[in-house]
Amino acid sequence: MRLLFLACLTPKTGNHTTAERIRSHIEKAGHSCVLRDAADFQSPAEVADLVSENPRFEGALAIHLFRAGRLLLDLQVPFGVIFGGTDVNEDVRVEQKRVVMEQVLLKARFAVAFTDKLKEEAELLLLAQSSKIYVQPQAKLHCSILLKPAEAGHSGIHTEVTEKFCWTEFLRSSGVSRDRVDELRVFLLVCGLRRVKDPLYLVEVFSEWHCENPLNVLVIIGPKIDPVLTAEVEAVVQRTAGVFLAQERSQQELHAAVKRCFAVVNSSVSEGMSAAILEAMDLGVPVLARDVPGNAAVVQHEFTGLLYSSPQEFVHQSQRLVSDHELRERLVRNGKLYVEEHHGLKRERETYQRLVDALL
Repeated sequence: MRLLFLACLTPKTGNHTTAERIRSHIEKAGHSCVLRDAADFQSPAEVADLVSENPRFEGALAIHLFRAGRLLLDLQVPFGVIFGGTDVNEDVRVEQKRVVMEQVLLKARFAVAFTDKLKEEAELLLLAQSSKIYVQPQAKLHCSILLKPAEAGHSGIHTEVTEKFCWTEFLRSSGVSRDRVDELRVFLLVCGLRRVKDPLYLVEVFSEWHCENPLNVLVIIGPKIDPVLTAEVEAVVQRTAGVFLAQERSQQELHAAVKRCFAVVNSSVSEGMSAAILEAMDLGVPVLARDVPGNAAVVQHEFTGLLYSSPQEFVHQSQRLVSDHELRERLVRNGKLYVEEHHGLKRERETYQRLVDALL
């Protein structure tokens, strides 16, 4: 089967990573899957023309019902869709977008939600058929390139960090000038610099906490996606004590930094399912996540991680993590077990292969 797959393919974003992983699942089942950026098309008619060209596409798939799924509405071939976090968390609030998403769901052969909560919200807000929506959590990132050759078949992210990575150099290049960096408690905010990730949400209160205890520092790292916000973040960081902006690193170096940090932070306004949270859990690093539906579906408070609903509560939960070693050990242990049990590649691969077969 030849399949067209549309997604928002901004480089080094969660959407891009997820799309590439799903494409790989489909192709391993013997299908041909052509991945295209939804931003390349202006209308459903353009996609319909592409699908009808030789060699013809026999089916289609899209991530995000509005951003990409709307482009499939003129197709005469069967298609399936995958919910993005903004579909139910944001776009459904706009009447025009909600109507379009309902049309997409009505015509789609199937839809995939990352969590039970997302499915419930879709059924309530988009009047979707329950039997049409399948729940399949995102799999943890599979990085065999980070493993020793003998371990390449392992499914985890147990990084055999390249010897070229230097924690001290990483911090100093980010502006951290302290000599004995191993004494620091580095909170790593992993996010692309765009509004929905709200990278400045914690900056003011964290800086106050840093002034009380200079060992606590916040490092923001991720691709510079929104130029306007990037300039704003750079300006704020320059004048804020205890908060630093790291240059984007390779996937291997990022995982190495995650393994060395004290905790991974998420401050997003909304999330579908955060890959950074799953990767941190799999790497044995505790997570502090903003209490939004997508995060709460992954992070069980005080069991697999810590949730917070305000900057002040973030500091409170961070202080607990600093002082309570038993809590930290429990979060690390349970987080790793959770990812292994619920976010395996094998189950994700089997789900998408089965759903694509249903398009035949």
